[in-house]
Amino acid sequence: MITALVRSRLHYAWIVVAVTFLIMLLTAGIRSVPGVLILPLEEEFGWTRATVSLAVSINLFLYGLCGPFAASVMERIGMRRMMAAALVFITGAVLLTTQMTVPWQLYLLWGGVVGLGTGAMAGWIAATVSNRWFVARRGVVVGLLTASNATGQLAFVPLLAWLVVAYGWRAAALLVAGVALVLIPLAIMFIRNFPQDVGLKPYGATEKDEDPRPRLHLGNPFSGALKTLTQALRSRDFLLLAGSFFICGLTTSGLVGTHLIPFARECGIPEVTAASLLAVIGVFDILGTMGSGWLSDRFDSRWLLFWYYGLRGLSLMFLPVAYDFGFYGLMLFVVFYGLDWVATVPPTVRLTADIFGKANVGTVYAWIFAAHQLGSAAAAYGAGLLRTWLGDYQASFVIAGLFGLMAALMVLRIGRVSPRDILPIRQPDLPATPAR
Repeated sequence: MITALVRSRLHYAWIVVAVTFLIMLLTAGIRSVPGVLILPLEEEFGWTRATVSLAVSINLFLYGLCGPFAASVMERIGMRRMMAAALVFITGAVLLTTQMTVPWQLYLLWGGVVGLGTGAMAGWIAATVSNRWFVARRGVVVGLLTASNATGQLAFVPLLAWLVVAYGWRAAALLVAGVALVLIPLAIMFIRNFPQDVGLKPYGATEKDEDPRPRLHLGNPFSGALKTLTQALRSRDFLLLAGSFFICGLTTSGLVGTHLIPFARECGIPEVTAASLLAVIGVFDILGTMGSGWLSDRFDSRWLLFWYYGLRGLSLMFLPVAYDFGFYGLMLFVVFYGLDWVATVPPTVRLTADIFGKANVGTVYAWIFAAHQLGSAAAAYGAGLLRTWLGDYQASFVIAGLFGLMAALMVLRIGRVSPRDILPIRQPDLPATPAR
């Protein structure tokens, strides 16, 4: 079957993208489950909002922290083995979650094991697949794979919310575990590490294009990931990219992805309807992310990020007011915010590849994405804690909006580099990237 696909008119790179899209879609669906489970877990076990939010925070933190090490391990064992192993761990942990009765089990299974399992298939996949398998259409591919997060919400959240209401939260957990089980053989059959593995060049490649294979495959992957971080920290641009992406996570999955449904319920909107609103955000995010990928191939990524973060910050500050305008005010937020949900990813990946080189983009971007998930974890727990203390979410949305405006100013300070300025990240004398 693989031979027939390689010989077909469709470049095999698109097969890898299609299977990766499905796997990332599932990962997004699994990560959307806690937002649906917050209220049912409170009602069944009597846990507070802060207690459940802490499990979500652990999940998001480990999801991001695992990424750099997973990217380094992936360079040794390959994408196929990494994806299959992660799906096996996720399936087992989600199944065990249905038997939990005390908070520490929620922290261990959903926070720990599921966080690490989904982290093994984190944002580094989009960066790695696009830079290994593509020369042309790279921004579009990053946008497509990133949009799978929104599609995961679109496909899973309303269905999961309906299952929770109709059959209980355990039915929702069993569904995502079953889908993960089905995807394991797809990863084993179709994922390949490099175009050279099937006798091809990257899509759109010419003879002069850089070899996408990493320079180093040997050594301890964990020390390799830490060494990459140590050297990247010397670059001011890395700090700016990581700092702005911390705010990206704080203003998206950590806050809205986790707390929008409980917030909507407190405003008198039924749970299934609130989940549908989150799915509508996902619909518009597909359009926004794909458009962002197209734009990142044509315009300065720093200015794209400036507008994305600035407009997102304003929309979050508007959200508490949106409910005063009724349905139309809320839909205005959903459309506007949805277009901007993860539109930041394609230009961030492009800047990372331009500054640190395509051979290093997987591990370097994974560290940047770890900062994203640290921001998500801070917002997931912080918003839950503020809700427990203050009785509402208004302060959380205003604070997140101000952070968004701060990120808009940060990204303008990221310097430009030309190909001759790019140095291998693993060399010990990597300098800070100068602004130009």
